[in-house]
Amino acid sequence: MVVYAQEFELKERQLKKLNELLIFVKSHNEFYHKKLQNITLPLRSLEEITTLPFTTKKELVDDQKKHPPYGQNHSYPLEEYVRYHQTSGTTGRPLKILDTKKTFDWWETCWIEVYRSSGVTKKDHIFLAFSFGPFIGFWAAFEAAKRLGALVISSGSQSSVERLRNMMENQATVLLCTPSYALHLAEVAKENGIDIQNSPVRTIITAGEPGGSVPSTRNQIESLWGARLYDHVGMTEMGAYGYSCSEQNGLHINESEFIAEVIDPKTLKPVAIGEKGELVLTNLGRDGYPALRYRTGDMVIRSNKKCPCGNPYQFLPEGIIGRADDMVVIRGINIYPSSIESIIREYSEVKEFRIVYYTENEMDQIKVEIESNSDEIVPSLATKLRERIGLRIQVEKVPDNHLPRFTMKAKRVVDKRSKRVS
Repeated sequence: MVVYAQEFELKERQLKKLNELLIFVKSHNEFYHKKLQNITLPLRSLEEITTLPFTTKKELVDDQKKHPPYGQNHSYPLEEYVRYHQTSGTTGRPLKILDTKKTFDWWETCWIEVYRSSGVTKKDHIFLAFSFGPFIGFWAAFEAAKRLGALVISSGSQSSVERLRNMMENQATVLLCTPSYALHLAEVAKENGIDIQNSPVRTIITAGEPGGSVPSTRNQIESLWGARLYDHVGMTEMGAYGYSCSEQNGLHINESEFIAEVIDPKTLKPVAIGEKGELVLTNLGRDGYPALRYRTGDMVIRSNKKCPCGNPYQFLPEGIIGRADDMVVIRGINIYPSSIESIIREYSEVKEFRIVYYTENEMDQIKVEIESNSDEIVPSLATKLRERIGLRIQVEKVPDNHLPRFTMKAKRVVDKRSKRVS
């Protein structure tokens, strides 16, 4: 049984860790020395965190352009760093990020919490369907599984069929991958007569996309695999900061290692309880590469509800709703791709899909392309999209294998809209 700190005790710990971090990086980190030069330390309360400046990805990227290759956001001499990562580059120029042995151990500690909340123990065989490149991906999960004492099975450059057979032969009980790849593996298994429904896999932990917290996507994956799905969220520049639990109704922030805020991305002020806003995070255990009040770009709902699972850490109902830069306005309606995915995934007949934004008669439009063996699904899906989204969205059936498949982060949105000159 896990014993959590009481709220007052937790806040005291967070404030102590935060002040230790701030005092250290102000003296040893050139990037934050400049940003914190007008801040009086130590902070007297956690509420005073709002006096600290925000950090953005653009700042970090610009810093690395100005001070190549790693920028100035490092608190130790280069010889102290032992791990190199870089961001996926899906939202711009990749960031190069280094970890010391101590800070990578901290990554592992964060992942141990993910495993614990998913019910994973040393008795499990953990399969990582992941190509091990410079993207942090599941590197920390791999090392944390070793620390947990579980058998770790990596699949490197294996094909999807080879990975499936590897899982079966080695009696894998836990699968780690993106939600898109879990669906793709199920498709490949069906094509090759591999019975994953009755496989030893009982737990799936996903990351990299919002789909793991989208109920319809989660339900579809669980139905195909006959296993329970748990979501996890993290960022290369931040750490593994959140995870789902036995209730599977949202995400918990690991408040022992992170401080979370939810702000209006326009006013930069905290949003009210129940409102949607941008998640801002501060990591407390990564002094070699700190991220203070980092604007993640992830949209969440601020909540004061406590999860029935007993975990008192800050709870995000619905998990990550989408990214602030993913939202588009089509004919006056705010649209997040994850909202469309949640409806599409209610149809098990859909093998793959793609969202296309385009311009017609000087008006922005949206359509959904789907692969499916059913013709009847088209009018039904179009009706449901119109009712739920409040907008007419064309549904177009395309041939099998017309749409791309993904082993890492899926890119299911294509923007073909005309670029207007103001």
